[in-house]
Amino acid sequence: MANRPPVSLPKLSRRSRILLIIAAVIVLALLLGARLLDTYVDWLWFGEVGAREVFSTTVLTRIVLFFAVGLLVGGLLALSLWIAYRTRPVFVPVSGTDDPLSRYRSAIVGRIRLFGIGIPVVTGLIAGATGEGDWQRVQLFLHGTSFGQTDPEFGNDIGFYAFDLPFYQWLLGWLFVAVTISFIGALIAHYIFGGIRLAGRGGQLAASARVQLAVTAGVFVLLKSVDYFFDRYNLLFSDRNAPLFYGATYTDLNAVLPAKLILLCISAICAIAFFAGAFLRNIQLPAIALVLLILSGILVGTAWPAVLEQFSVKPNANQKEALSISRNMAATKDAFGLNKVQYEDYSGTGTANAAGISADTTTVPNIRLLDPNVLSPTFTQRVGRENFYGFPAKLDIDRYTVDGKTQDYIVAAREINTANLTGNQTNWINKHMVYTHGNGFVAAQANTIDRAVSSANSDGGYPIAATSDTQNPTGAGLDPANPNAPGIPVKQPRVYYGELTNDYAIVGGQAGKAPGEYDSASNSDYRYDGTGGVPIDNWFNRLAFAAKYGERNILFSDAISDGSKIMYNRDPRQRIQKVAPWLTVDGDPYPAVVDGKIQWIVDGYTTLNNYPYSQQTQLGQATEDSLVGTAKQANNNINYIRNSVKATVDAFDGTVTLYSVDDKDPVLKAWEQVFPGMVKPSSDISPDLRAHFRYPEDLFKVQRELLAKYHVGDPQEFYTTNTFWNVPQDPTQEGGTNLDASGLANQPGYYVLAQAPGENSATFQLTSPLTALQRQYLAAWMSVSSDPKDYGTIRVLRLPTAAGGASQVDGPVQVQNKFQSDSRFAQERTLFSNQSVTVIFGNLITLPLEGGFLYVEPVYIQQRNQNSYPQLARVLVSYGSKVGFASTLGDALKQVFGDGANQSATPPTQGGTPTTPTTPSSPSSPTTAAPPASGGTSPAMDKAVADIQAALSQLRTAQQNGDFTAQGQALAALDAATKEYEAAQKSAAPTTTTAPPPGG
Repeated sequence: MANRPPVSLPKLSRRSRILLIIAAVIVLALLLGARLLDTYVDWLWFGEVGAREVFSTTVLTRIVLFFAVGLLVGGLLALSLWIAYRTRPVFVPVSGTDDPLSRYRSAIVGRIRLFGIGIPVVTGLIAGATGEGDWQRVQLFLHGTSFGQTDPEFGNDIGFYAFDLPFYQWLLGWLFVAVTISFIGALIAHYIFGGIRLAGRGGQLAASARVQLAVTAGVFVLLKSVDYFFDRYNLLFSDRNAPLFYGATYTDLNAVLPAKLILLCISAICAIAFFAGAFLRNIQLPAIALVLLILSGILVGTAWPAVLEQFSVKPNANQKEALSISRNMAATKDAFGLNKVQYEDYSGTGTANAAGISADTTTVPNIRLLDPNVLSPTFTQRVGRENFYGFPAKLDIDRYTVDGKTQDYIVAAREINTANLTGNQTNWINKHMVYTHGNGFVAAQANTIDRAVSSANSDGGYPIAATSDTQNPTGAGLDPANPNAPGIPVKQPRVYYGELTNDYAIVGGQAGKAPGEYDSASNSDYRYDGTGGVPIDNWFNRLAFAAKYGERNILFSDAISDGSKIMYNRDPRQRIQKVAPWLTVDGDPYPAVVDGKIQWIVDGYTTLNNYPYSQQTQLGQATEDSLVGTAKQANNNINYIRNSVKATVDAFDGTVTLYSVDDKDPVLKAWEQVFPGMVKPSSDISPDLRAHFRYPEDLFKVQRELLAKYHVGDPQEFYTTNTFWNVPQDPTQEGGTNLDASGLANQPGYYVLAQAPGENSATFQLTSPLTALQRQYLAAWMSVSSDPKDYGTIRVLRLPTAAGGASQVDGPVQVQNKFQSDSRFAQERTLFSNQSVTVIFGNLITLPLEGGFLYVEPVYIQQRNQNSYPQLARVLVSYGSKVGFASTLGDALKQVFGDGANQSATPPTQGGTPTTPTTPSSPSSPTTAAPPASGGTSPAMDKAVADIQAALSQLRTAQQNGDFTAQGQALAALDAATKEYEAAQKSAAPTTTTAPPPGG
């Protein structure tokens, strides 16, 4: 039966067409309006920070990619549909009056432009919207540079893998997508228009359909041959032996690589067969070629490598993989900056004595007692002043030279925290126009705390914190002996940009119209006069921001007048990330006073995931530890990282400045060509700024994780893994995601001011112990210098246990168990145990000292009531087998080293009493140290000591038997005995000053 003429569809009325157009415009506005609004707001913001070039380059690249990818995919689909339509059969048999294909043909022919243009346009829009997100890959390809190093297999410069290969693969991927969609479009079109008929035996295929489909399939197979060519280079990122090592293995080099070349040739031959079959009217030839391609892929590409791996490599893997492991080790050390690590053998079993401790002038006097991860509530309550000021959950550590003496300080900017506003403070005017900024830079000496002599007016256990603000610009108050002496002077202490400022603020404006900004208790009529913020004194910008934030007050408020500005994107990390979207930003910005101004310093990393043979590392997992209050990294795979940029954000005007600190980094060089002038050379860094650079924590954690494996130098030893190290778990904290079987997270690195072995002075460094593989004893100690003269130098002390020695040095978990097993600690925990007080263990710091390791841990107490805050109460010290536990660092050192050991140490004041319940399931006995001795001075004291010994004996027996009831009875007896001892001690020495009660 001949094909019937198409039945035209009913035409829409003029009114219907108008309504459809209006509906389309509304939908388009809803889809694009928000994006256009965000684009305009971003354009204004980039103008504020002087980075319009970043905005324009990024947007232009995205637009070009959008149209390029859209035209590629949509254009090829349109061409394929056009060819299929133009070569359709003239006469098409129909199966009956209800043939569905007939109706489809009629509908398509009646609206041929709608279908022929609309479908490719929609497809192109979807593809373009997907492809424009890869603008960084394209820009790196256009501006890639040479690394000056070649891969060990093909001899290509590393820049080929970093900049060129990702682009080629991206382009090939979109070509595959375009050809596949074109093939599907042609297949459907030929089927609808009769070029492909399924009726009859075996169906029928028109010549035009055969030619088009065969040619399209041939192009696809030809692209596959090109893909095989580039797949050879991807073998250098092989994960066949992951997680032990990444890179081309013996099987990859000797089986997969030849297979890729064979499959490349077969694919090219098959493509020729498809082209020949298209014009020779022979579909058997392409069919045979397709079967050959599939079989060769299975046999050559899969089966042969599997056989070689199973029967040749695995039985001799330590020898077969030696070359690949050696390449992986070299590449990983280079890609992660581990190729210049300074190793030193260290006994770990020193014999420090009281005289040596007293004579030490570098490490012991700088022992840090204040934990920045604990003291945020203390800072908030004691120096936070008004309720709307606050501090981040994690404070920071930096070093300053005050009055000629350099030491480390706990530092923080006193920021505005609008989340703490209450009552009428939360109305729109107050929230966004009155409480706009913080005020002051707070510093506390990290190794000293306030000493109190009067128990009636005790301030003991708290930091000596001084605030450099509008009322105290010199920062006086750091030295209790001379409270008027200047501390850390700040010229401009107002903080408009910080970690807590996550909302917009409207500042400036005319007096009499704009409300005054709260500046201090004596000045609530301050008006911002800096360069930060975007003008909002014109109606167009007011309308834009009113729509952006959904706030009509921005549009109608009379308080917004000439000179008014709006500040947004005020978090330092967010500002850096927007100005330099190609950087991975460190999770812990910190404030520093530089040339009298408060500057946020933020570390920026350049990363890659395609460095040949280098170990793939999950950034989020490697940087996860027990700390809270820091931004977490996305769990992206990387195998190259450089701390190539140090960025600053001015806390007053929001100025963003990027500095190069690794001028040799090829990735940074590429981005400097993309955005010329955005990164200032390292020569522009002032000495004052450089003096406050810290080695970044996230980079340290990544390097520490890898160094635990890549300190090994022999490939076969690396394969056995028996000399690997582990990052120790933090025994003082619980939480995080990188947990061991006990539920403990990784111990973070700690900044300390100390003298490292081999150095002749104290330096500011980031440190961490390392333990043996799946063991708790110490294997190594790692530190990285933050001192300008040797910044970034990694030093590792290797203990004999790391090389199979017999001696073992306790690691952090073992030392913590030792602390909690000490009888003095157990007594005080039991004595002051109550439900109203919580014990908080501070950071457990490991310091090399006189051939051994000194462990120091502060112990804080905090009452369990509203607005309470931690107070330093006791100090735990361990050296070798000895433990010290006292209310001052000096007394704890005396217990370990003997009298005279505390002369150079700056002790904390005697603070409150540490109290946490002793759990019956404690893993260790609290009787490892002797109970107090009375010295025969009092029968009552002798009796109390005997009772304490008996109670401890009962407690040990109950713990061994697992008898919880008996443990409770023993603890009660111990509590009573210690009370008797204290009462007897007071009677014997009535003038003794007792510790003040828990505070805060």
